[in-house]
Amino acid sequence: MKAVAIRAHGGPEAVELLDLPLPAPGAGQALVRVRAAALNHLDLWVRQGWPGLKLTFPHVLGSDVAGVVEALGPGVEGWRVGDAVVVNPSLGCGRCERCLAGAENLCRQFAILGEHVSGGQAEALVVPARNLCAKPANLTFEEAAAVPLTFMTAWHAVAVRAALRPGETILVHAAGSGVGVAAVQIAKLLGARVIATAGSAAKLEKARALGADELVNSETQDFLAEVKRLTGRRGVEVVFEHVGKATWERSLLCAGVGGRVVTVGATTGYDPPTDLRQVFFRQLSILGSTMGSAAELLQVLAFVGEGRLRPVVDRVLPLAEARAAQALLAGRALFGKIVLSP
Repeated sequence: MKAVAIRAHGGPEAVELLDLPLPAPGAGQALVRVRAAALNHLDLWVRQGWPGLKLTFPHVLGSDVAGVVEALGPGVEGWRVGDAVVVNPSLGCGRCERCLAGAENLCRQFAILGEHVSGGQAEALVVPARNLCAKPANLTFEEAAAVPLTFMTAWHAVAVRAALRPGETILVHAAGSGVGVAAVQIAKLLGARVIATAGSAAKLEKARALGADELVNSETQDFLAEVKRLTGRRGVEVVFEHVGKATWERSLLCAGVGGRVVTVGATTGYDPPTDLRQVFFRQLSILGSTMGSAAELLQVLAFVGEGRLRPVVDRVLPLAEARAAQALLAGRALFGKIVLSP
């Protein structure tokens, strides 16, 4: 099979289209013929590598997959060959107390498809059958592939960790990113007022179409000043943080007294300074959040199936153009998701 993989960490040149053996499903596993695989910033980080990340090379990139069940291993029930599926990229052990309690993203053996184990930017992949979800019938495979990682991440962060409530105001950074697109829609679904930032007027208008109430151009406006103006200097109840070092200090200042700052990533750097006086005196809650549970993904897919949440696909490229797709993602030259089609 063809697969987008790396044989060592490095720059864009490390991304290759390789011929790899077609995997076979073992007990409790399913072979999925990939119809679409979406990119995430995670693909860039995995390609570059970081201390402590240990991979078996060649390593196939990609966390977000939609496709068709092609074969089933022994012991799999509830699925048939030919079923259209979305793959849950959260991989727990399935046996520990946290997994059994439905909190597999807290499993001590937790892994993410495409990060810790080879992923799905390929013509096929094998996954545990428990990680299969039915594809919403109203979505194309390309749209379905744009859902799992970002919508699961945003749902767990906004609805569960930050527990956003109706009538509250949330600041969503980088609303044109995959996770930003999801967070804006989830916040509106929960009845909140959304202040969205993005780096261009075109992206902001698209964010407005998704439900954003207030728009801030992060290239030409000071988002802290705008948040103060838009909230009468009160600040927001929730800040959805995934930009990291470039925004972190001012994000804390955007939160009102007793506010919650939930962070799911650090695209611009993971080591920003933090003024602890702002945290304890204003009684802020800083909440870390990673991925989500299988039940939360099923809830998201139900809302997507009802049309209440909508994946946004910026463009679809062939698998062979994965390197160019990464360059577009790194250059922020998109709104929503880039999807690869084998």
